[in-house]
Amino acid sequence: MGGQAGGGDLVEHARPADQVRAEAGETLAEVVALLMGVLVVEPEERSRLLELARTAAEVSWLEKVMPSVSLEPGTYVQYEREASELFGWEPALIPGLLQTPAYARIALAGFGVVGENNERLAAARETRRNRLAGPWPTGFQAVVAEAALRPGFIAPAVMIDQLRFLLGWTGRSNVSLQVLRGAPRFHPGLCGPFVILEFPNLPPIVFIEQYRSSAYLYAAEQVADYRLAAQTLAALALSEQESCAFVREVIAELGGPDE
Repeated sequence: MGGQAGGGDLVEHARPADQVRAEAGETLAEVVALLMGVLVVEPEERSRLLELARTAAEVSWLEKVMPSVSLEPGTYVQYEREASELFGWEPALIPGLLQTPAYARIALAGFGVVGENNERLAAARETRRNRLAGPWPTGFQAVVAEAALRPGFIAPAVMIDQLRFLLGWTGRSNVSLQVLRGAPRFHPGLCGPFVILEFPNLPPIVFIEQYRSSAYLYAAEQVADYRLAAQTLAALALSEQESCAFVREVIAELGGPDE
């Protein structure tokens, strides 16, 4: 994110003396505070990084989100950038990585992000999407509920463009889309959206996005539970081919001409 220093940035700028301090027994929070004294770090980001450093020994993290600063936590963007595979479940919205700018601006405004921050974050989502199209693209398996395709708060013209955009990405080998229509029984997706991030050489992480905060789960048993939930949702959803056909049906219902 613009102007924010991620964890990798801090490591790259760490001086050997700082590393010695850590090995000598100083807390991570103290070392991070020292590094940020050398780097140019925005006040809000400084507070966020210090809080993460203080809770680094905990199994899971809860990160506060301040719309006036950023709706998309810097920690998550860093993780997403380094992930090799993503699984995302969305019960009500189009996944952020697959949102058009027009859709993103409306969704962000609904969360209280307006003005310059709205435009900046909508543009940031476009930049993040580059990870899906590079020479070594990130794999993305998205499962969305039917409700995400028929939101009452998005104008039909905007939604038609969004759904066509969504279909365009399903043509890539690294991106898959499944739609979960009315499930015949309880399923774990009813508890809310989540993302599973897989890394080449690190343990996976589960990201849970909430209204004004976000949680990160690292414990192996918790990640295993969410992997099982992902498998359950994918099994209940339409196949990729059926899902694309269903999206086209929704486009036609909204008044979109055949293409």
